[in-house]
Amino acid sequence: MTPEQIVRTFVDHFHRRGHRSAPESPLIPPPGDPVLFTTSGMHPLTPYLAGRPHPSGRRLVNVQRCLRTTDLDEVGDPTHLTVFDMLGTWSLGDYGIGPSLRWGYELLTDGFGVDPGRLHATVFGGDDQVGPDETALATWTELGVPVELTRAENWWSNGPTGPCGPDSEIFVWTGDGPPTGTPGGDDRWMEVWNHVRMRYHRHDDGRLEPLPQPNIDTGMGLERLEMVLRGGRSVFECVGLTPWVEAVRDRWPLDETAHRIVCDHLRSAVVVLGDGVRPANTGRGYVLRRLVRRALTTLWRDDESRTLAELPDQPYADTLRRFRQRGDVEPLRQVLVDEERRFRALLRRGRPVVERCRSRGPLTDADYAWLHDTHGLPRELVDGPLGEAA
Repeated sequence: MTPEQIVRTFVDHFHRRGHRSAPESPLIPPPGDPVLFTTSGMHPLTPYLAGRPHPSGRRLVNVQRCLRTTDLDEVGDPTHLTVFDMLGTWSLGDYGIGPSLRWGYELLTDGFGVDPGRLHATVFGGDDQVGPDETALATWTELGVPVELTRAENWWSNGPTGPCGPDSEIFVWTGDGPPTGTPGGDDRWMEVWNHVRMRYHRHDDGRLEPLPQPNIDTGMGLERLEMVLRGGRSVFECVGLTPWVEAVRDRWPLDETAHRIVCDHLRSAVVVLGDGVRPANTGRGYVLRRLVRRALTTLWRDDESRTLAELPDQPYADTLRRFRQRGDVEPLRQVLVDEERRFRALLRRGRPVVERCRSRGPLTDADYAWLHDTHGLPRELVDGPLGEAA
């Protein structure tokens, strides 16, 4: 199935169950929101989870582009992306976790044709504040899906405070042969869908207060689902990543991890640019600058002459289209090329500084911190070929 077919199958499944489409939000939250970027489908719906009536009703479905920097160090493995599409559903004080899990099971097995024998679930097993999610456990048992009980791993929150609750995660076996083990002990089990009982608000002191209404919030990464349905081993095999994968591979020989980092960060940078952010030293602009410079740092480890100007238009245009953004490619390309030029100038100025530091002996943590904070030189670059050349 193409990404478009996956999205249509997902949305239609929930339309038939009384859900109405909620509008997608940009990556940039509205003024006054302390979060830099939209990190999940539920983020724009926070006021409605707290009880405000939503204009589209109490059952919602949508697709939301998201950006997460919490997993930035994981990018380079087969499953993590910085920017991705999230397929989401919500019950705002309507149905509970039982129907949500059953509908999810029906969609995966009947709608997408996933073999039920490749499914495994995890359920919140309780802690010192909240008891085990017996309804979720009973639902999975009734459906014949193996269940693993956990504690913190199955408690969802969007930060140290705010809406939260126990969740149930659905995993699909991606290994060869019949499934073995459990998600907690075998990384061939890949999480594809999270169903959260959004029932509490956590305060600064850790206290849990029940929300005015119990909600259900689910999220499923489109790229991970596509990977499962394609029988692939990496999200970088998916249609939305292919233009970047091919463009980078055709120009620069990189090892697999470096290749994934460069593809992810450049693709993510284009999406951030497409929502109006420009490189800066603070806030959202700094996140964008960090993505570009991490990509360049990886790209230049073996050859500093490599330049983003060599990339064709196709990956830019494809990314804007797939993330439902408008804009011309050339202005975005020019922003990235200008940022590359600034970074090169920074490195030229920084080489003598690194050389002086190294002349005093091995670099300490304090040296690395000073090089980064004062001169903007990341540790991975100082330790790489450019640092050695200094």
